[in-house]
Amino acid sequence: GRYLYNFFPAKLHLFILKFKDNELKCLCSFCFPASDIAPEVASYSDVAKQIIDLAVFGAARNRSYRRLADFTDTIGNRVSGSQNLEMAIKYMHKAMTQDGLDVHLEPVKIPHWVRGQESAEMILPRAKSLAILGLGSSVGTPPEGIQAQVLVVQSFDELKQRASEATGKIVVFNQPFVSYGETVAYRAFGASEAAKLGAVATLIRSITPFSINSPHTGWQDYQDGVKHIPTACITVEDAELMWRIAQRGQAIIVKLIMGAKTLPDADSFNTVAEIRGWQHPEQVVLLSGHLDSWDVGQGAMDDGGGAMISWEALSLIKDLGLRPRRTLRTVLWTAEEQGGVGAQQYFNLHKVNLSNFDLVMESDLGTFTPVALQFTGSDAAWKVMEEVVKLLAPINTTKLEMHGEGTDISPWMQAGIPGASLHVADSRYFWFHHSEGDTMTVQNPRDMDLCSALWAVVAYVVADLEDMLPR
Repeated sequence: GRYLYNFFPAKLHLFILKFKDNELKCLCSFCFPASDIAPEVASYSDVAKQIIDLAVFGAARNRSYRRLADFTDTIGNRVSGSQNLEMAIKYMHKAMTQDGLDVHLEPVKIPHWVRGQESAEMILPRAKSLAILGLGSSVGTPPEGIQAQVLVVQSFDELKQRASEATGKIVVFNQPFVSYGETVAYRAFGASEAAKLGAVATLIRSITPFSINSPHTGWQDYQDGVKHIPTACITVEDAELMWRIAQRGQAIIVKLIMGAKTLPDADSFNTVAEIRGWQHPEQVVLLSGHLDSWDVGQGAMDDGGGAMISWEALSLIKDLGLRPRRTLRTVLWTAEEQGGVGAQQYFNLHKVNLSNFDLVMESDLGTFTPVALQFTGSDAAWKVMEEVVKLLAPINTTKLEMHGEGTDISPWMQAGIPGASLHVADSRYFWFHHSEGDTMTVQNPRDMDLCSALWAVVAYVVADLEDMLPR
């Protein structure tokens, strides 16, 4: 079939017209009846069970976990621009090629920020070492460091109210954790907001609901036209300590040393593996996770697990001798942690073929016990996906939720391509996120088997349906 995409203003919706057997068929969300798709999707129940059995009970049991352990134990963490990241890309290229997949690399340019040596110490009212992690893209201090009095605030509003006190100070943000999406603004913008008021550095309470004196790093963004000042995260415990001391009216002095610097952009690659479709190889269902991590821990949870289940999904399908109508393409993104840099360049390169992308999938919130599939798409596509997740009854994950999410697939979803993400039992995710605690110890092999099974069933069935998902 050939697809034509046109806007018809009379009805103000997108028609997707398919020519088949000399008939013109509209696949838009107004005209695509769910009743047509239910029997077709249900016919995949045996195949879905085969995939699930292989992943959870069969020869592939624990395989994604073992692959992740081998990978992270061999390579370690993989920050953008580092030699470790390039070693990781070579490792995965070789491993997926040996697995019998069609693998290639697509070159991109990525940021190269280096942490350097760093330390912080409270001088007054008593001597205490402070655990810190500099934030990505931060500038360093002078070699002798910065020693200054501290201003502790709990919000941007309080900082503005106390603006006259900020000049020449190290501003400590002791903001409470509300949610990652809301609270991360302090990590992202705290330095520039404080610099506007004359602060010389910022220390940000780590963006986590739970701490055992562990700092959590992450990317931060300097605002144009605002002085760049050093910024690092500190532990929840130390942020609260300084807050209590400040509330007693005692002066706090901290010495901060950071050797951070930004080097010229580095060469890197997105890593791509495929099972080519037998009928429509130009049409693509894309699965993904990101291969880079921060420079602490092992990057096992964020996002080694997502990368491995996206590889494992193709392995399961290949091992069963299955080949869908459309191409299944796994992309392991580079430099996601710096704002989806590799993925944005991939989108820029491939958006010319936008109409051939059927579904884009991303796993980047952990591979704990799967709870549901999250989905963004038209009403008609939603009806299709509701039928698809019913095939996951053997592993009790038949729930479909609104809003697929993921930094790396967001450009595609914004362009109107259906998107899906994995919702897992992630209550512990931000305990370990961007910290030394992100190691294999966090991972559970059965959880990864279940995630792999879900990922493979959804990707295969959508790729093999007679029609693409309605836009």
